[in-house]
Amino acid sequence: MTPSVKSLVRTLAAVVLTTGFAAQSFAQDNWPSRPIKLVVPFAAGGNTDSVARIALPHLQKALPGASIVIENRGGAGGIVGTDVVAKAEPDGYTVCICSIGSITIAPWIEKMPYDPFQSLDPVSLLSANALVLAVHPSIEAQTVKDVIALAKAKPKSLAYGSSGAGGLTHIAALLFQARTGTQLAHAAYRGGAPAMAALTGGEVKLIFGNISDLLPQLEAKKARAIAVTTAERSPYLPDVPTMMESGVPDYNVKLWNAFFVPKGTPKRVIDTLAKVAADMAADPEVRKAMAVFGTEPQANTPQAFASMLQKETQEWGELLTAAGVAKKK
Repeated sequence: MTPSVKSLVRTLAAVVLTTGFAAQSFAQDNWPSRPIKLVVPFAAGGNTDSVARIALPHLQKALPGASIVIENRGGAGGIVGTDVVAKAEPDGYTVCICSIGSITIAPWIEKMPYDPFQSLDPVSLLSANALVLAVHPSIEAQTVKDVIALAKAKPKSLAYGSSGAGGLTHIAALLFQARTGTQLAHAAYRGGAPAMAALTGGEVKLIFGNISDLLPQLEAKKARAIAVTTAERSPYLPDVPTMMESGVPDYNVKLWNAFFVPKGTPKRVIDTLAKVAADMAADPEVRKAMAVFGTEPQANTPQAFASMLQKETQEWGELLTAAGVAKKK
């Protein structure tokens, strides 16, 4: 290759590189220029879906004129939908409202199609709430001790519904069994709403369900609350004891929902979403809307959230390993 040809090649390469950077910058400067997909990794009607629909108008306000579409991709306790986001282009057009199960817990018990820390960028918490151990009215149990007695009398005879293997409602049941020495039968569904329908229809007899899914069923006497899963009683069910009050040691399970994006998503997108989360947490109308289904708005910075996830993942690993339900490495 002659010097003149080499010089031409270098010049063309520089032009291509510069054009590429310019195109990328242009794409970011004009974001969003096409529809944004807000992925909910659960069926419509459940807790995470409800939070997404509260978040939607706040996203629209932050991005006037943008087209934002909620896409429900339920399955495997949130893993299916989260995987969709983890494998999406990091261009600001795919956002997840993911939940705790598919991020910090499932990697300890499931073979994962993605690495939560290598495939996703955390943005901010959006909401948090307790789970509730509830039973179908046909079950005579009134307390946790009653449930334990029934389960031990006929191992694997009591079926519980969950939002899918690896999700928090499944993990809550695994931890309960490990802590109480019981054996329950697992029936997995594509989200909290269909699992709750299975309970009220008598298809399953127990559920470790989201308080948001349960409140209307409890009011309609289609289910009966036995205990909440958090360390303290829920202000939405003040008369229902905690698991630990009921004699189950070291039992503290709380659900959260949060914004995540594919790893490498532009900082401008992450900053915009983080501000939406902060604005929502400070909005009295959001607090009021979430209170209807027993949930509280939450927010933190991407940096604080990342640190929280590292700590929480380690804590869950220790807890699940000690309980004997973590997968063998």
